[in-house]
Amino acid sequence: MSSRTALRIFVALSALYFTIVLALFFTQRALLFPAPRGASAAPPPGFGAAQLNTEDGLRLAAAYRPNSGNLATIVFFHGNGDSLAGADDATRAIGAAGYGLLLVEYRGYAGNPGSPGEQGLYRDGRAALAWLMQRGVDFRCIVVVGNSLGSGVATEIAAGAPVAGLVLVSGFTSMPDVVAPLYPWVPVRVLLRDRFDNRAKIRRVEAPILLLHGTADHLIPARHSTTLAGVARNVRLGLVPEAGHALVYSARSQTMILRWLAGVGRACRAGNQVSGEPPKAADSHSGVIASPSASVRRNSIIRPKSG
Repeated sequence: MSSRTALRIFVALSALYFTIVLALFFTQRALLFPAPRGASAAPPPGFGAAQLNTEDGLRLAAAYRPNSGNLATIVFFHGNGDSLAGADDATRAIGAAGYGLLLVEYRGYAGNPGSPGEQGLYRDGRAALAWLMQRGVDFRCIVVVGNSLGSGVATEIAAGAPVAGLVLVSGFTSMPDVVAPLYPWVPVRVLLRDRFDNRAKIRRVEAPILLLHGTADHLIPARHSTTLAGVARNVRLGLVPEAGHALVYSARSQTMILRWLAGVGRACRAGNQVSGEPPKAADSHSGVIASPSASVRRNSIIRPKSG
């Protein structure tokens, strides 16, 4: 092969590489936020419709059901390919136990206006807290829960507001840490717009934290939660053997969350209900606890009970 031919091949391959990289750069948000087609913003059975007003003037559909007794209200942020229906599945046992639920639907999802992006989703999360506060639900009665992508929104909210607790299921240290191994030939850490830097923000969370992760999660490996547990304060880490990235929908996950909530989410009065409130009837659908660490973080590791 002549040097001229080799040069042409090099130039052609370089052009192809840069074309692919540019295509990924300009389509990255479509890849990161694959809103399900045909998803409905209608509230699931047992929920009432809520409208969240964001700082930048958007009106977003959400779903709400009030708590019973003095239990906390859960604000749930779903993953990037999910919907209100999936959020309902992920919180069904929690709602059945009497906890209040506000299921947040993101901008650009299920017919909501706007386009998703990191800062936009943070605005959506703040709008959810504002909606509850306007209805008399105090910060100390709010627990924010984030699954997968939603862990980025939940961590941002918990780092900036004195909520009662933070739960991350299949969470990550940062979005570049998730995406870079998937595209090792692309300078992801330079090009990625949406960072969702949970590792930096979780240090600022003062509320109790529960981290749950499946040991067989190949999309976001469990080391992400292990790393977060190492830098957070007052955290419990639950590693679920053989569970994958769909952990949040499992009975094991919801049972572990309920056990943890029993210690942090009870001292709350019932919040006001939305107009067109849903019916009060609930819609129904392995573990050794280690001694707390001697460090100031008071961390511990939990594993689900067998069976």
